[in-house]
Amino acid sequence: MSDELFKEYEDKLPISILDEIKEKCPKSKLKKVLKVTYDEYLNSLAEPGECVGLVGAESIGEPGTQMTLNTFHFAGVAEMNVTMGLPRIIEILDGRKNIKTPMMEIFLKKPYSTGKDIKKLAYKIKETRLKEIAKEFSIDVANSLIEVTIDSEKLTLISINEDDLLKAATKALKGFNVKLKNQVLTVKPKGKDEHLNEIYKLKEALKEIYVSGVKSVTQVLPVKRDDEYIIITAGSNLKEVFSLDYVDNTRTISNDVYEVYLVLGVEAARSAIINEVYKVIETQGLNVDIRHIMLVSDTMCVTGDVKGITRYGVVSDKSSVLARASFETPIKHIINAALLGEVDKLDSVVENVMLNQTVPVGTGLPGLATNIK
Repeated sequence: MSDELFKEYEDKLPISILDEIKEKCPKSKLKKVLKVTYDEYLNSLAEPGECVGLVGAESIGEPGTQMTLNTFHFAGVAEMNVTMGLPRIIEILDGRKNIKTPMMEIFLKKPYSTGKDIKKLAYKIKETRLKEIAKEFSIDVANSLIEVTIDSEKLTLISINEDDLLKAATKALKGFNVKLKNQVLTVKPKGKDEHLNEIYKLKEALKEIYVSGVKSVTQVLPVKRDDEYIIITAGSNLKEVFSLDYVDNTRTISNDVYEVYLVLGVEAARSAIINEVYKVIETQGLNVDIRHIMLVSDTMCVTGDVKGITRYGVVSDKSSVLARASFETPIKHIINAALLGEVDKLDSVVENVMLNQTVPVGTGLPGLATNIK
């Protein structure tokens, strides 16, 4: 009996809703629940000809004007700021490739998620440069070489040994003799005696040599969320973090939408846009229906690529010349269209408003045909 009922509603309701009813609804109330759900579903649909874009734009834009321009600061970590409020919304909706404060939330597998070795893991993930594990850099002018005294405690902290350090230094310093003895790293140019200026330059370059950790992750902060520990980072590098065996890569996420798109694909980027915009709106204490945000993210990702809502992104894809011209740089669009001999079919809102015609939405959607006697 229940299977027949579900068959009846198969093409009327989305599969996900039907699955949920199957899972949670007792069989005795199935018929009633399906009917009520279907009525609710019909009610929630947009009418044909409804200006969903306009309603969405107004619903996001109006509360958006009340946003504050604040930055959020992580307590206890000096360099960890997070762009919030209006600048963050602009950053997401413009589809920027380089965002101001990229971050990751790294979820860990058990037993690490319960807090085991959490500090050790955090240091392992953080990108470490030579200057962070060195006590001092000194120049031996007579032999034109540089000596770096290594802090062995810090080496232990980031879980690497002297051999690993020597490998990293040798890899970065091609064309130099690199030795490590008694916690002193000596670097000497292979060629003839270098000029003192060059040695000084080399000393500055040595400080920035990459030693260990995930590149681009400049800060780490282990925090407890609900009943598990996660690591929040400043700086983002999803691809490398996913390759670590103690990371739960089904939940780890970055706030850099473009990076999510490159690593996980366009569907993940669409979800990231929805989540990130919604997060900002919620933090600001505003109330915007998630469906408006979904519409915006669908528009940005519909071509299979992430495009910002700018004249170079979504607007440049519009088929209507007048709609493109109404946004920015009108003369350029109109001249190009004239040179290419483009035709505007006038089948959307903006171009009809420009020409003072009925807009093809709502009651203007159906054409009226009558017989004249």
